[in-house]
Amino acid sequence: MTNSGRPTLDELAAAPIDEVDVQNLRALAGLFDALDPVPGGLSERVKFGLTLDALHAEIAELQRTGDLVGVRSEASGDVQSVTFTSATLTTMITVTPTSADRVRVDGWIAPGGGVAVELRGSAGSSRTVADPDGRFVFEDVEKGLAQFVLRSPTDGARPVVTPSIEI
Repeated sequence: MTNSGRPTLDELAAAPIDEVDVQNLRALAGLFDALDPVPGGLSERVKFGLTLDALHAEIAELQRTGDLVGVRSEASGDVQSVTFTSATLTTMITVTPTSADRVRVDGWIAPGGGVAVELRGSAGSSRTVADPDGRFVFEDVEKGLAQFVLRSPTDGARPVVTPSIEI
């Protein structure tokens, strides 16, 4: 203790957390929530992106052309096209709204004959196989965060995982 009867900073730091500390920490957390909140959906996006497949996969890169292609737009009737590239595959998808909360996804993979395509979304996953020309379709997809996993028919080939996008 100091001459004034107050504990020193070292003594305070060594003491167990008390109710005053808890109140101060809550106030500090409230301040951070107000000034720098966690972006909406961040936790879900992190969990969505961290899968066992992604740890052993080749990661595709989202290509941008002009405006931010493939991100949520104000006009819900807009068709969106997005291209992903990796060392082994190029994939282009077109997202066409079919209702207020559903879309159709048409895609093309090069080289793509026989590539297994998995569409992962918040409602689960859907699978299809690209035709000999590399074309694939998902007819009725719920809007939201989505990611594609592409698996070549070649034995031993690593899957290709796209970044998550909002469709």
